[in-house]
Amino acid sequence: MSTENPQNESPAVRRTIKSFVLRQGRLTKAQQNALKNHWRDYGIDFSGQLLDYPALFGNDHETIIEIGFGDGDSLLQQAINQPQYNFIGIEVHSPGVGHLIHNANTQNVRNIKVIRHDAVDVLSQQIPDNSIHQLQLFFPDPWHKKRHHKRRIIKQSFIELIQKKLKTGGFFHMATDWQHYAEHMLDEMDQAEAFRNISGKGHYSKDKGARCETKFERRGIKLGHGVWDLIYQKR
Repeated sequence: MSTENPQNESPAVRRTIKSFVLRQGRLTKAQQNALKNHWRDYGIDFSGQLLDYPALFGNDHETIIEIGFGDGDSLLQQAINQPQYNFIGIEVHSPGVGHLIHNANTQNVRNIKVIRHDAVDVLSQQIPDNSIHQLQLFFPDPWHKKRHHKRRIIKQSFIELIQKKLKTGGFFHMATDWQHYAEHMLDEMDQAEAFRNISGKGHYSKDKGARCETKFERRGIKLGHGVWDLIYQKR
């Protein structure tokens, strides 16, 4: 079981503004058991060492990474639906990590791994450049109050980091149920010359691709929110 804590960063990698607030919550017995007994099978400890995907998964399949997978149900379903890909989920909240590991182990899904740490640190220090087939960011915290907009993960510095990690021709798929954040994502991404909006500049995606429905999406729809998908390809 990993002992890494997203708040205990070395001075060299500490950032003053985070895109998340760490709310650990209470672990169920099943989640505790998963973290204790199955981390070796599914967990990747955070370190400064670059990942070796073939060594991790025992194959040379393309890799898809999702940032902030929540309870992990949609990511797990995607891994089940697409066995031709390897999946790495990055999440800071232990209950969600434990939930995903428990369900993956129960269903014997082996093309999925998890990292419990800040995604920006993981991408910067652990993910090789030009190595990802697709990066997914579904329903991130919109930080809808204007004074909190600086916490939004979608900004030019993050987009530049994504650009380095994606393969040429790789995809960056985002989704949100907050219209103002969708507009922000669209504006920021359309400014990035290294990416092509596959739906055309200024347009949202007409479908959600391989993305499986999340509980945040269901909640948003129940509240009367729309859902916006944005899919970009690295040139």
